[in-house]
Amino acid sequence: MATAAATLRWTRRFGAIERDALAIGLATGAYGVSFGVLAVAAGLSVAQTCAMSLLVFTGASQFVVVGVLGVGGGVLAALAPALLLAGRNTLYGLALVPVLRRAPWARRALQAQLVIDESTAMARAHDDPAQAHRAFLATGVSVYVLWNLGTLAGAVLGGALGDPRALGLDAMFPAAFLALLAPQLRRAGAPVGAVAGAALAVGLISFTPVGVPILAAALGVVPAVLAARRAAGLAVHAAPGRRRA
Repeated sequence: MATAAATLRWTRRFGAIERDALAIGLATGAYGVSFGVLAVAAGLSVAQTCAMSLLVFTGASQFVVVGVLGVGGGVLAALAPALLLAGRNTLYGLALVPVLRRAPWARRALQAQLVIDESTAMARAHDDPAQAHRAFLATGVSVYVLWNLGTLAGAVLGGALGDPRALGLDAMFPAAFLALLAPQLRRAGAPVGAVAGAALAVGLISFTPVGVPILAAALGVVPAVLAARRAAGLAVHAAPGRRRA
């Protein structure tokens, strides 16, 4: 009876993970339409636009490249800030080591393509390693497939869709990412880290190159860890029955 109840809970949890992953993929896919439109408008062909989404698969960096090319910049000028911005995925990879290290190295190499904002946030929302890995894969695959379908649709339809910003497509990605981050604020020290990281990013955004504010925001983890350790220390000292040596 207990086993059946546990299986039922697991099945419901599995369904919830898949539904959340699909919802995130749909929102990101709509944002991919915006990228396809802007990329073609910046001078890329449909094939080049789709190849970038298939191989690069990091939306923020792709938009940076398209933005630089759209104002007449060269490829090297576009790659520099895009690579800097993509550097945050290295931090995501470190955060996902406990989730991915059990898989064979060849599988981990393939899964590395799915290390993005959304898949990392979904994985980190689960304490159980198996559920975290499932959430990572479900979200990563959902976003990858729907982002590329959206890119293709936007690139093919082009100007027929009009200005994607007028349709509100530019707001979908940051809104979805904020929704993913919200549950993380329940962790010890997370609110302090969020405020510190946001303050760093806002303070640097007006005079640093693209990508630097986001990378600097990762330094918010320092006060977050300190706050978490302090909270843990206070909890230990306040524990009932604790005696001094």
